[in-house]
Amino acid sequence: MNFEKRKNINRGYRSLVVWRDAVAFYVLTCEVFRNFPFVLQRVASQQIAAVDSIHRNIAEGYCRRSLKEYLQFLNIALSSAGESVSGLHAYRSANQISEVDFERLDTAAWKLENGLKRLIESLQLKKRMGDWQDSFVKEDASVYGIEAWEPPWQSVGTSADWKEDDSHA
Repeated sequence: MNFEKRKNINRGYRSLVVWRDAVAFYVLTCEVFRNFPFVLQRVASQQIAAVDSIHRNIAEGYCRRSLKEYLQFLNIALSSAGESVSGLHAYRSANQISEVDFERLDTAAWKLENGLKRLIESLQLKKRMGDWQDSFVKEDASVYGIEAWEPPWQSVGTSADWKEDDSHA
């Protein structure tokens, strides 16, 4: 998948290794759990949902722009990873997934958990050092392959213009 298309500051999470690892973990989880028998579909659905929430929380926290909220969502993502790993151990103990699938999923989760922990630690350090901007960075729009955007309200004139021209009424 090409994560370079249609990029902007709000989609910057796509460049994070942890987000890409979370998406890969989700894909692998779907692959393993999609063929669960009907009587275990609720269990499979819960596992997929727990893993799905990891990449979503990474993205949502990133898009919040506040360091406090970003850390909160990263911790939720880490908690969802823990939830999913607990499920893996239970499913393996009940022989609902193979040892091979367990190892593949557990290895992917371990890598993701460690990446999340490192990201959280680095952001906590930025917080302590006061080295964080809670606002969007001003960039040249051409970086994203678009022209500079002018909000429509900047080109509609003033309220005085509207009063003199009753065609807007």
